[in-house]
Amino acid sequence: MREKTYDLIVVGGGPAGLAAACAAWEKGLKDILILERDQRLGGILNQCIHNGFGLHYFKEELTGPEYAGRFVKMLSDTGVEVSLDTMVLEITPERRVHCVSSKGGYRVLEAKSIVLSMGCRERTRGAIGIPGTRPAGVFTAGAAQRYVNMEGYMVGRRVVILGSGDIGLIMARRMTLEGAKVLACVEVMPYSGGLNRNIVQCLQDYDIPLYLSHTITQIRGRDRVEGITVAQVDEARRPIPGTEIQFDCDTILLSVGLIPENELTRQAGIEMDGRTNGAVVYENMETSLPGVFACGNVVHVHDLVDFVTGESQRAGAAAAAYVQRGETPPEDPLEVFCGDGVGYTVPQHLRLAGVDKAVDVFFRVRRICKDSVIRVTSGAEQLAAYKRDHMAPGEMEHIVLPKALLEKAVGQITVSIEEVTA
Repeated sequence: MREKTYDLIVVGGGPAGLAAACAAWEKGLKDILILERDQRLGGILNQCIHNGFGLHYFKEELTGPEYAGRFVKMLSDTGVEVSLDTMVLEITPERRVHCVSSKGGYRVLEAKSIVLSMGCRERTRGAIGIPGTRPAGVFTAGAAQRYVNMEGYMVGRRVVILGSGDIGLIMARRMTLEGAKVLACVEVMPYSGGLNRNIVQCLQDYDIPLYLSHTITQIRGRDRVEGITVAQVDEARRPIPGTEIQFDCDTILLSVGLIPENELTRQAGIEMDGRTNGAVVYENMETSLPGVFACGNVVHVHDLVDFVTGESQRAGAAAAAYVQRGETPPEDPLEVFCGDGVGYTVPQHLRLAGVDKAVDVFFRVRRICKDSVIRVTSGAEQLAAYKRDHMAPGEMEHIVLPKALLEKAVGQITVSIEEVTA
């Protein structure tokens, strides 16, 4: 049965959804609904009990639950409606949201605008195909984090971390503090996938070795993990014979990447970017479906929740503007292309009519870069250049492009990296 029409429906009540809803409320929308499949708001932050959150946005150091709590408190001061324990099943191009819950049953809700903020999920063992037996004791790092921090279960005593993403690095420290022995962190790439501060605070401070250009080539054990074989890999990521190292362990934690949760997005027919695995978005986080916006990790995987908040506030404000003033005037957008050394950019399209004074562009580099210049070009003309001392794939980069600069571009701009040679 079809119900009332909301000004805005936010799908997901994590940090992105909370920030978007609060921003839309502040911009004047009063009929807002958040749909969250968990039993509480806050998303992944609820299990991230370590500190380090909020340094950019709140200018102080908070734990994940504290950061989420700040926004839950902001939300409680508004009239935003929240439906917990509610699973969204489908979003149609007509902005109808099909959802189900034990309390409300099956509902079809209509919205004048939608913000997609479903976050991301972890890549599992099945996605990377580690050889060996299939015993108990293999967890994603996030699942282990929830078991330890929220459910009160200890997942193992002798642990190896595969992958050096931030969750894996943080769990190396967490497991150590809980009395486990973390034998090693193993990374197939020649660089870490996490923030440098986490490498220092979570590995080096606890004398946990980091094996770069290594991977697990065998898992041993029948009922429970009993040990693994680790080998060095060549430039093609193939194991090098004779480099094997044996570890006796009972637990493997996988920190091998995050995948934006976009089944609903694809189902709605929204254009996707194969580089980010998220929706293609404009400068205001609007997707290819007018009135539908996306923000946070569902668009691209962030390393800091503070950046998720800023991006999501932009999406919420844009959703409010869409409801109040209608669509952004049609125009041929500037296409943002990835040049040498750049893995992706967000946004992918820029409409000058939607830019006030400047636009933020986020991207990640493909390799570790020392002294470098970020060049923004349009055809043969250089529009801007930004110097950087160090860039790494594990850390998101950010530049601000003034509108006056974008007005000089013709059809497209390209963001590329040039390393400075002595």
